[in-house]
Amino acid sequence: MRRLAAIAAALALAGAAALHAQEPEPRGAFEPGRLQSPVLTVDTERLFVESAWGRRLVAEIQAETEALNIENRRLEAELTDEEQSLTQRRPLMPVEEFRAAAEAFDIRVQAIRVEQDAKQRDLQQRLGQEREGFLNAATPILARLMLESGAAVMMDRRSVILSAGAVDVTDAAIEAIDATIGDGTALDDDAPPPE
Repeated sequence: MRRLAAIAAALALAGAAALHAQEPEPRGAFEPGRLQSPVLTVDTERLFVESAWGRRLVAEIQAETEALNIENRRLEAELTDEEQSLTQRRPLMPVEEFRAAAEAFDIRVQAIRVEQDAKQRDLQQRLGQEREGFLNAATPILARLMLESGAAVMMDRRSVILSAGAVDVTDAAIEAIDATIGDGTALDDDAPPPE
């Protein structure tokens, strides 16, 4: 029994030493041409959010969302005032006139709601389209990083259970994408992505 425990302890120490010797390189350690791995990983969320393109878009969407929120609060205040005014005038109005005014108010409220919801959906749709445009423009750059490292596959890091940190090329990809396409505003929508 003691012999088994001693063997298990020795194996555990050997395993720990082997793991320590194979510690992943620190984040951002990727150097094109140096790393040779058949598989690379990239954090696609970080790739977008931390790129110049993603930072620009997030700032624009946040500003437009805040402007939309301000507009919604203004409209809500106006509609509340209008509703209170209608309620106060009700005793002085003929029934049919009040019904017509109340119906017109309800129609206006519904139209404003539909319009404001459409503006919100447009913002979300724009975010999705820009993300897609970013990934289309980034794909040739990611392919170049793959070729430079001799990789055959690049996977989203979120799909990987365990990997050495050295195969994550997110930082290098962000740097290469920023250097090639910047914040995306200079790209012609009809032009093919950069080689």
